[in-house]
Amino acid sequence: MRALLASAALLLAGCSQYSLADVGADPQELAWAGANSETGQVRDLQGLENLASSFPDSTSVRLRLLNAQLEAETYEDLLGTLSWLNDRGYVFSSTARAQIPKLVGEEYAERATRLLREPPEPLERSEIVATVPADAGLVESVLMDLLGGSIAVSSVSGKNLWGKGPRGNWSEHTLEGAGNLSGIVYDPGRALVLAASGKIDGSDAGQPYFSGLVGIRFPGDAPRFFPAPVGSNLSDLHRSPDGTIYASDPVGGGIYRLLSGAETIEILVAPGTFRSPQGLVTSDDGKRLYVSDYRYGLAAVDLDSGDVHLVPAKGPFPLDGIDGLWRRGDELIAVQNGTSPMRIVALQLSSDGKSVVGQRNLEVSHHDWTEPLSGYLAPDALYYVGNGQWDRWVAGQTAQDKPFAPTQIRRLPLD
Repeated sequence: MRALLASAALLLAGCSQYSLADVGADPQELAWAGANSETGQVRDLQGLENLASSFPDSTSVRLRLLNAQLEAETYEDLLGTLSWLNDRGYVFSSTARAQIPKLVGEEYAERATRLLREPPEPLERSEIVATVPADAGLVESVLMDLLGGSIAVSSVSGKNLWGKGPRGNWSEHTLEGAGNLSGIVYDPGRALVLAASGKIDGSDAGQPYFSGLVGIRFPGDAPRFFPAPVGSNLSDLHRSPDGTIYASDPVGGGIYRLLSGAETIEILVAPGTFRSPQGLVTSDDGKRLYVSDYRYGLAAVDLDSGDVHLVPAKGPFPLDGIDGLWRRGDELIAVQNGTSPMRIVALQLSSDGKSVVGQRNLEVSHHDWTEPLSGYLAPDALYYVGNGQWDRWVAGQTAQDKPFAPTQIRRLPLD
């Protein structure tokens, strides 16, 4: 335990080296337990303990368990949950840090206080490389042409793309008929920029929208549409080396793919398997697809069988709250905006790719962040949205007294 606490302390200090687990023999792969909207309704103590066993690397589940332990007044167990969160660097709000010792009573207050971390010093390593005009609205993702010097971004609120040439100004590219646009990739096989289209902003479900991928070759071209199954809402995208485009549905919980040369999108993993799948990326050997479930952790889809397995952490590394996800060699680069503190991390995979055995922080609690979002992985850097503006777009409308601000595109070195 002392070694684990020391590792966690180093992580929160912003150490650029790995915190590595003491890895023994790897057990048999664990099947993904399944996590849908009903899973999110579990409130009883035993149910949450079972959920924590099924999803052992989720801070979200442990926080729900903590609330149940408070209500049941099982304070020794509550201290164990606080210790688990402390080991993984979780930081409660200042209000919660003040309230928790009072809620547990004098007998447990001092021990609880020792387990409540103060916010770490920020680790700031990125720089702004572009600023998207406020008129672009809620920008979700970035596509870089590093050789040509061009940038493209997707807008959820505007349902369009914005682009900038190496010496030009930003310009808007309307894709007539598109829904909320989020993930964006370039597909050289089709010579198209492809953007995911769906309804992911909580707007009126009765309004029609296109579900699938929308592609353009040049600004002003008529868009091409690649339909997905009815009712799906595609968001994050990944193009594998074999030309397959993978897409996650954070609303319905399924995973989809567009095969090379195909015109329609098919189901890879059935809706309801995940609660809110976000980032996804293929393994080095192309045999599995890593998927981040925002609430419950990391999973891997066997691309031959379709089976879904848990990707556990072999150490105190929280694996929920991951938005953007990419692979760089034997590391997964993850934007972890659903944890506290928010951070961008490199997760070291085991030699067989079936577990996470180490973590290093790349950036933590940047002062200019509102919410880091998705982006583009280059060989030596991550380009990402630094000031996500989901708080300014509520149920398909601009939030009252919160107009959109210009969006920062940041470059984060990976070494």
